[in-house]
Amino acid sequence: MIGTMEVIDAHCHIYPDKIAQKATEGIGKFYNLAMEYDGRLDTLLKESDKVGIKHSLIFSVATKPEQADSINRYIAGEVKEFPNKFTGLGAIHPDSKRIDEEIDYLLSLGLKGVKLHPDIQQIAINDKRCYKIYERLEGVAPVLLHTGDKRYNYSNPENLIPVLKDFPNLKVIGAHFGGYSIWGKVESLKGFDNLYVDCSSALAFLTPDKAKELVEFYGANRVLFATDFPMWNFKEEIERFEKIGLKEEEKEQIYYKNACELFGIDQNILV
Repeated sequence: MIGTMEVIDAHCHIYPDKIAQKATEGIGKFYNLAMEYDGRLDTLLKESDKVGIKHSLIFSVATKPEQADSINRYIAGEVKEFPNKFTGLGAIHPDSKRIDEEIDYLLSLGLKGVKLHPDIQQIAINDKRCYKIYERLEGVAPVLLHTGDKRYNYSNPENLIPVLKDFPNLKVIGAHFGGYSIWGKVESLKGFDNLYVDCSSALAFLTPDKAKELVEFYGANRVLFATDFPMWNFKEEIERFEKIGLKEEEKEQIYYKNACELFGIDQNILV
């Protein structure tokens, strides 16, 4: 608990123990950043508990179509073991030939949506291959998209615009305030009722004033607190968020209420 407030971390990558260290090192190399943690579930449980994070949204990314089912079984298994601690998102690769079947399967496992990473999967947000996923999820479950990276165009926030227009009933979460490392390009995302963002992997690069400006741009009712485990130190991320200087009701929305609404999380399990 942060003060008297409950907290949900809406962006956590986890991996089975046998590959966690290697996978985490791979993320570090991809972003040229030092990783704070090792990507193991036990580490997430232990370290989040230290700072009062009560619940986490967990997932992993399928870099190949054939990885999806095993990832989804793994994530669903951890959610089943720790139902009060975790909500899971499913993995899918846009090159899959079984998209409808795979989405039906991950939803049957109790997973609450899908995570895509356009840069790692090397497929643009608005690529027609992704449209098959959006069509199946529209009105059913949210999709969390990595958005923004000055090195690539796949996840350019401007690529979100046709998706938001073509699928008005699809709940889209643009990670990293909608534009990791290119926050100046998010102006075009104003006014979409189906767009939410999280603040993961952003606060370390933004001044508190700029972060507050982004919260006001999207609206506190559309922002989720998130850390991007295993990348950043939990305590430091919370301290950065607290420095933004938001009203208590705004912090409540961002810390847990928005995530509860989006993913059907019972607030009673946070107490």
